Amino acid sequence: MQALTRWLHLQEEAEITVSARDDEPGPRNVDTRDLDTRERLATTGRAVVEGVALQAGGEHETERSAGHMVDRPTALRIVERWPEAPKNVARQMIDKYGPPNEATPTRLFWYRQPPWKRMEVSADPVAHNWPAPHDDFFTQVIDYRVPPEMVHLVAMFDGSILVDRTRGEVWARCDSEAANVLGLNMVHELVTGKRTVEEARETSSQHTVAYNLGRSAPYAERLQFEVPSGGTEDLDEPTIVGPIAQQLAGKVKDVVTGQREEATDRRSNPPAQED
Repeated sequence: MQALTRWLHLQEEAEITVSARDDEPGPRNVDTRDLDTRERLATTGRAVVEGVALQAGGEHETERSAGHMVDRPTALRIVERWPEAPKNVARQMIDKYGPPNEATPTRLFWYRQPPWKRMEVSADPVAHNWPAPHDDFFTQVIDYRVPPEMVHLVAMFDGSILVDRTRGEVWARCDSEAANVLGLNMVHELVTGKRTVEEARETSSQHTVAYNLGRSAPYAERLQFEVPSGGTEDLDEPTIVGPIAQQLAGKVKDVVTGQREEATDRRSNPPAQED
């Protein structure tokens, strides 16, 4: 909180100019070979131990920030310099749900504000042309399981609705709460077989216009289904036992022959590096 307050103070004293460093080319590719074998095993081992312990405690995720709170004056000062559209929605959400749990200079976060599991308003929008040109900057998340074989239908319906299979969540990202509600209602009707992708897109377009004209638009006004409260996660199944045995045998062979064979056949190659 002190760092955030300091940033706001600096913003009020002077305009901060960040120059683009176009003259310094960044890496063209990533290279993870910088970790030696010991550190690779240690990194993976920590994650495995903590993952097992989390599930042993009856959980599959944590939200440590849910107990935090940003005071209202600070939140309002943060959004003051934002573009008008996200600034307006941020103020609406502060009035409706109270101050956010977390804040950065460009984002506000809320946790556990039923029916929403998380909410985020960002000062950095993403342009989106459907159903009309607009900016996406407001994300709302619910617990909801989309069967893996149906995830592609959600992507075909709206590229700004994201499915997190592991967590068992659906993220709606648009420019208003009504638009997010509308999108999630269409996802539910897709998953339950009530509409095709084409029907969902047409219904969504119609309700978008109707809502903004003040007509009755139930799909944009309230969620038309009961939102689950947990139990939607899909943690998948371990498949690592066989590969451990095979790769250990390969490691022994590498040591004996002095050559390093690749773990499996490779069907793609990294792009050629320019001099």
